Amino acid sequence: MKRWLVPVVLLCVLAACRGEAPGPQGTVAPDADQADPAEAPAPEPVVLEDVVETDPRYIIGISWAKGVDRYPGLSVLLKQYADAAKAEVLQAVEAMEPEAGAMYDLALEFQVLADTPQVFAVAADGGSYTGGAHGAPLIARFVWLPQEQRLLTADELVPRQEAWREVSSYVREQLHAALSQRVDADELDPDERGRVMRSAGRMIEEGTAPDPENFAQFEPVPGADGRLVALRFVFPPYQVGPYSDGVQTVEVPARVLLPHVAPAYRPLFADAQPAQ
Repeated sequence: MKRWLVPVVLLCVLAACRGEAPGPQGTVAPDADQADPAEAPAPEPVVLEDVVETDPRYIIGISWAKGVDRYPGLSVLLKQYADAAKAEVLQAVEAMEPEAGAMYDLALEFQVLADTPQVFAVAADGGSYTGGAHGAPLIARFVWLPQEQRLLTADELVPRQEAWREVSSYVREQLHAALSQRVDADELDPDERGRVMRSAGRMIEEGTAPDPENFAQFEPVPGADGRLVALRFVFPPYQVGPYSDGVQTVEVPARVLLPHVAPAYRPLFADAQPAQ
């Protein structure tokens, strides 16, 4: 399994909350025969409280931005994601050698990205360290549809597999351009530049293959009227570049997405170029 994937335990939590078997990134289109969300029982309320725990072996910090708990159904998913991340670190602590002398940690922050009547989005950003050269990034995006009281997933938004080729092509072009700029700024000798470009280029090609699983983490970009003018796809370290490149993002404008968006979700977008 690629290192950039969210830890399996967290994916199982997300998939279980949707009533589905987990995919490689916990992003599976809902069953077409599922019950109407309006008829589903209201979830048990949860309290999202900041967590600060310290121990000679570990430090855990989880913080919640104001308003992140606006929708109870989403709050349940966020809480379960945070709890799973914490449980994974504590499990690693219990398994660590007594003489290891390492300090394990978890830092996780939840922020509201978008808040409109149609879309409410939350970002989970952070990382955990349970040994090794460096920590593991935790990157997740939750796009909630308030009127339907459920998550919106990439493969539901763009349901046709072939449509992802155009999205993939656009994203690759942007990432390759950004890579070239970074490498030029480093002023490497020609041989080293070629090596870096080939290595990172392969990661871009693999990490942006035209499959919705590779685009599971995305952020809505609202315009002045609240409708979406773009989606910002988020790629954790290792997916489209080495760890040192950090998190990378690419905004795909509505004009590129609209021809491929499922009809039910086109009203979410600014109608800059209506689907044909």
